[in-house]
Amino acid sequence: MSDALWQADLGDGTYQNPVLLCDYSDPDVIRVGDTYYMTASSFNYTPGLPILTSRDLVNWTLQNYALKRVPFDRYAAPQHAQGVWAPSIRYHDGYFIITFGMPDEGIFAVRARDPLGEWEPPVCVLPGKGLIDPCPFWDDDGRAVIVHGYAKSRIGFKSVLGVFPISPDGLRATGPDRILYDGRRDHPTMEGPKVHKRDGMYYIFAPAGGVATGWQVALRSRELLGPYEPRVVLKQGGTPVNGPHQGAWVDTPEREDWFFHFQSRGPYGRVVHLQPMTWDEDGWPRIGVADEHPVDPASVPAGEDAAQAALAANAADCGVPALVHSKPKAPACVPQPLTLTDDFAGPGLSLGWQFMGNARDDFYALDGGRLTLYARALPDGGDRLWQCPQALTQKICGESFAVTTALDASGLQPGEQAGLALIGGQAAYLAVRREEKGFAAVYVETDGAAHEERVAASRPLAGETLELRVSLRRTAMDAAEATFLAREPGGEWQAIGGPYAPSRHTWVGVRLGLFAMPLRGGADQGGAARFGAFKAERLEDRA
Repeated sequence: MSDALWQADLGDGTYQNPVLLCDYSDPDVIRVGDTYYMTASSFNYTPGLPILTSRDLVNWTLQNYALKRVPFDRYAAPQHAQGVWAPSIRYHDGYFIITFGMPDEGIFAVRARDPLGEWEPPVCVLPGKGLIDPCPFWDDDGRAVIVHGYAKSRIGFKSVLGVFPISPDGLRATGPDRILYDGRRDHPTMEGPKVHKRDGMYYIFAPAGGVATGWQVALRSRELLGPYEPRVVLKQGGTPVNGPHQGAWVDTPEREDWFFHFQSRGPYGRVVHLQPMTWDEDGWPRIGVADEHPVDPASVPAGEDAAQAALAANAADCGVPALVHSKPKAPACVPQPLTLTDDFAGPGLSLGWQFMGNARDDFYALDGGRLTLYARALPDGGDRLWQCPQALTQKICGESFAVTTALDASGLQPGEQAGLALIGGQAAYLAVRREEKGFAAVYVETDGAAHEERVAASRPLAGETLELRVSLRRTAMDAAEATFLAREPGGEWQAIGGPYAPSRHTWVGVRLGLFAMPLRGGADQGGAARFGAFKAERLEDRA
């Protein structure tokens, strides 16, 4: 079976959405020369701020990360749903600069001359709770500002956009923050602004209406600081693409315009779509395609959100997402789909891996096709996988697939475990535990706000090695079912526990994980587990 789990490029001059069936939340894209650069939210996972590149807007390659670790010591432990939110990437005065919000700390920036090389350490542009989704903008007259959103969970309000002036290098605020646009009446939950200038007009692209049910708005003004006139420019309509949310306008050397946005798909996370974009004679953007199956307003249920749902479904002069479309004009590219496979034979981990807290060099080692994970004691006396910063995770990048690895648990000490996990709103994992009497295979599921763990199935092992496998199959647009299996040397694959229905966690989709850790809040005993090649293969859906 192929390890290419999703293929956006159909090979006939067309592509299918999503172009990235992978959890690259809040994507932003720019073009510099003939290369496109994308970054996305990384929350508490490190390294953070991924850098992907493309030559045709459809085929993307993960090339680098801009942030080695999340600033502040508390991120030594996983801080789920916190950390790095909704970045913007821009190119200004010879630097690539990524500006990002941390909802509990403020707005930060990193920069580099070479985006595929070393990035400078992050600097705080403006401290403060609730400041999110920043986008810098440099005007022709030398003015520079950041336009941003607000997180109600931290500051008590949302649905408005703020603005403050910044230094020419974009690294520090030079004046107070103030409200730029109030969307509370017509465009609730407005956030994620991206600022542009075209033909003397200022445009702010911003989603509204919420991640699962919202729409894209374009704001337009002749003055940078407004007032701004809104128009709905992209909606779900009669398509299966809910949202569509928070995106990026990018032009091409061939003078085409395209728009990226994400779609929230439950366990699959926030996947990335590419839409055609044109401009009306009166200077408004048109995104997507005509709606072939418009929603009847009478079918919208009554309720407080019904009016907004009807607006999103029936806004005039508004496109809907394309499911299949002709590719952008660009040089021919060999399709390069993302993969989960890693043979651990290189000098470093494949770029798809991220730790669940701030990475440390002593979390792992590589040795000729083997990955060693050390069972380090968890911070603050943690005793659950949810609290394990050395859990090594990958975004899933396909709808139905299986991954397999071999585990040598002989290096574990009594009271330690290692295994393979699916981590989302809750987690399930298959592990080998070493107790005083020997080794056992255990299947564990978590539950509740505290992510309490319970052993759902267990069996003793004859030895200390075990092959681990998890298969995940799509059962609906935003649902999947997983089965964990184990095989002892010379034996047959056997399902252990389950099946398990994974779900997203807040703004993050389900992740695959490998881990080694003490049980019951134990101390660091120096134990370790060794994993063989991590192999992925595509499976058929159950939907």
